[in-house]
Amino acid sequence: MATSPAWLALKQAATDLAALQVKDGSVPEPEDKGPAGELVETIKAAIRELAPHFPHDAKYLELLDGDFSKWVDNGLGVPDFLDSLLAFNPQDHRVNGLGHLVVFPMYTQNGSTSRHVEAVLVDVIWPEFIGELEAGSYSNKLFVPLRFIDFTPGYDSNSAVLFPESVAVRETPTFTWGAIFQDREAARFRRVVREAAEVTRLDLPADAVELLDDQSLTQETFVMWDLIHDRTHMRGDLPFDPFMIKQRMPFFLYSLEELRCDLTAYRESVAVERDEKASPEARKHAKLVQYAVIFDRIFRFAITGSRVRNYDGLGGQLLFAWLHQHHVLHWTDTKLTIDWAEVPETVIALGREIEELYWRSIDRPKLAHWLAAYELVSGTLTPNPASTWAKGPAALPLTGPLREITDQVLDDEFPLSMFYEALGKKMRGVIESTSGITGAGAA
Repeated sequence: MATSPAWLALKQAATDLAALQVKDGSVPEPEDKGPAGELVETIKAAIRELAPHFPHDAKYLELLDGDFSKWVDNGLGVPDFLDSLLAFNPQDHRVNGLGHLVVFPMYTQNGSTSRHVEAVLVDVIWPEFIGELEAGSYSNKLFVPLRFIDFTPGYDSNSAVLFPESVAVRETPTFTWGAIFQDREAARFRRVVREAAEVTRLDLPADAVELLDDQSLTQETFVMWDLIHDRTHMRGDLPFDPFMIKQRMPFFLYSLEELRCDLTAYRESVAVERDEKASPEARKHAKLVQYAVIFDRIFRFAITGSRVRNYDGLGGQLLFAWLHQHHVLHWTDTKLTIDWAEVPETVIALGREIEELYWRSIDRPKLAHWLAAYELVSGTLTPNPASTWAKGPAALPLTGPLREITDQVLDDEFPLSMFYEALGKKMRGVIESTSGITGAGAA
């Protein structure tokens, strides 16, 4: 499919069209409207030619043709693809190896923030043991794990997700699915962790080595991790809504939420590994999820991206420091060692700390919850010496609007440790090399 003339024509036309679009997805220049209309016709013709390969998406592809036509008829203003988006329901077809052709004007998280036309060829990753877990204690009807086949330049980036909220539409619908490209997550994990283990002279357990050597095994491991992580966001004793959409909060609160979900995936994987009623495949992958959570967090998350409110990076720093300060992770004689038998209890204990914070939150004012969260993080990580928050509540404008409190949080409130500064310099090239990586390009 990736080498078919129809797909290649669609991919090129979408790439050329994106060059004529501005940030909101429109084509404003009069001299560009004619060429843009011709490119849309090429895209529509290619979609019609490819559509028979995707009978499960027939209604979506039919309405997609109509949305492109309406866009041209309306003068190529801000695009509106609500009708086709509502008809695209990949969560209804979670069959291993099933393909989808996805074409929308959309932004790509960790890639382009412009709503340009992007096209992606994908297939579903849905091994039997995942179906077993999802049908049992880990129901997540909206989760769609995918593998890249080919894509337009918006996905030649670090983006590993496909969310309906990224599509240009006239009104916000109720979102019914979320997709993650597990092959990209797995491929960059394997490359980064292999290099980090080399740099830190970490002796890996045999099953962790197997994980790094097998792209398919790692993909399936990430499917299990994300299946549990994704469903955790709205489960448990929560501070009403952990994300508080459209509200600006100190970034360390987002760090704790993402870490909470990862530590829940870790804890549940320990439970599955020990469950004699679970299938051998589920138990094997459950063990591997535990390695994936720890290694991805401490080796990739902590040193990836800028230091501007990097909440994923902060979560990785916190996990590393917690393991070190509880004497299960050691940096001695310039060599990293981990006491694997002691790790589960220690990691689960950090999860309990966050869960206790959340449980107490509904009895606290918002600002008191923020201060308690800061106390939890700063109890393990050293704040920036210039921090106002680190001086305690008396130094903060507690009687002012909450935004003034948030403004006191430094962009890099918890700087990298000396260990991470040194590791980051050695790992920078490898991390940068993973942009645009797929399972097919994994080493």
